[in-house]
Amino acid sequence: MSIRLISSYVAPFVTDRELDAIKPEVAAAHALLHGKNGPGNAFLGWLDLPRDYDKAEYARIKAAAVRIRKSCDVFIVIGIGGSYLGSRAVIEFLKSPLYNDLKKNTPDIYFSGCNISASNMRELLDICDGRDVCINVISKSGTTTEPAVAFRLFRGLLEKKYGKEKAKEHIFVTTDRARGTLKHFADEAGYETFVVPDDVGGRFSVLSAVGLLPIAVSGVDIDALMAGAAAAREAYVNPDLDKNDCYRYAALRNILLRQGKAIEILVGYEPYMQMFCEWWKQLFGESEGKDQKGLYPASVIFSTDLHSLGQYIQDGMRTMFETVVAIKETGTHVTVPEDPDNIDGLNFLAGKDVNFVNDMAKQGTLFAHVDGGVPNIVLELADRTPYSLGYMIYFFEKACAISGYLLGVNPFNQPGVEAYKKNMFALLGKPGYEEQKAALEARLAEI
Repeated sequence: MSIRLISSYVAPFVTDRELDAIKPEVAAAHALLHGKNGPGNAFLGWLDLPRDYDKAEYARIKAAAVRIRKSCDVFIVIGIGGSYLGSRAVIEFLKSPLYNDLKKNTPDIYFSGCNISASNMRELLDICDGRDVCINVISKSGTTTEPAVAFRLFRGLLEKKYGKEKAKEHIFVTTDRARGTLKHFADEAGYETFVVPDDVGGRFSVLSAVGLLPIAVSGVDIDALMAGAAAAREAYVNPDLDKNDCYRYAALRNILLRQGKAIEILVGYEPYMQMFCEWWKQLFGESEGKDQKGLYPASVIFSTDLHSLGQYIQDGMRTMFETVVAIKETGTHVTVPEDPDNIDGLNFLAGKDVNFVNDMAKQGTLFAHVDGGVPNIVLELADRTPYSLGYMIYFFEKACAISGYLLGVNPFNQPGVEAYKKNMFALLGKPGYEEQKAALEARLAEI
């Protein structure tokens, strides 16, 4: 297995009795999920996706990625939430958060439509000036404000640069299979389209065309990524907590929540985990945060954040626990050199691998935080490869589903996301929101 759950650092906080007590609940959650009769059962396509993905579309994704790599210097991925977080997380984890600055034979990749920032849009447009550009707009409907605005801007840039007909070769659309504004527009315009599966929600969609096209453009081996996810699918079908680390993780986090630990902090010890943490936060936050329930998902990158949030985690309110992703073999090695003058007093580290130093920082932190009353769940990932990352993605997706059912919520909807959109549309003057606009403007007048 590519992931091993180490429970030594959580054992002082969770008793065997608590684990035994939750086993029937886990079995019931497993039955709901695999029987496909629980809340949100229309969105379980991710469960078998690593095995049952559309092979013909998968081949088209690979072919399109080759064309994009050959024809473009810059690839702009337009999407928000699950439409961009998964692909960005994979690219930065496997390539680098400095991917665009590396020497490579693939295009620079930038993400747009994930904010409403004029300065960010202007900077990206300027980056594209004088360079060959392709775009991939990802939206099920095509009417979500953030990506729709970005698509207007970059479509205009391409049509001005190449002409309307030639621009078609530079625009790729990932959207609904048959319905929606963007699907109809793309068909009429003649853009190549890929499918956002009907039965896969955005935050579970990284292993579909939503994530796979940008990931393939970056040069990541998507065959290995999918193979890792498929292996995890096979590994986590037994509801026995003693034989299923995925379910054990879901059980432990719910036990800790019931003890009053309201915050889960995902901890990485590598900068390339930053965007994976962001993907994880959406996965769990959007799946569990409803009905006034759920853990608040936070994240840190150590040792960097030990010099900012470390004090609070060590000595602040005891309302949190940590889940540490520890990568056993990073694949990169740097040796600390000898300094004849030993100016910094660090010659005791000379000749040691920087990974060793990082590991000891991790070990020291684990002891310190546990001693300070912070439970730690450690997930040891075998290595930094597409196979292991695919395995970890599926691990967290399935743990999230089981955990949501343990919590008693529908893990596959997101009703709260619409509240801000309705207010924003009203304030912007979108037709059909006139009554709400008047009410909100009256509230503004009182501020």
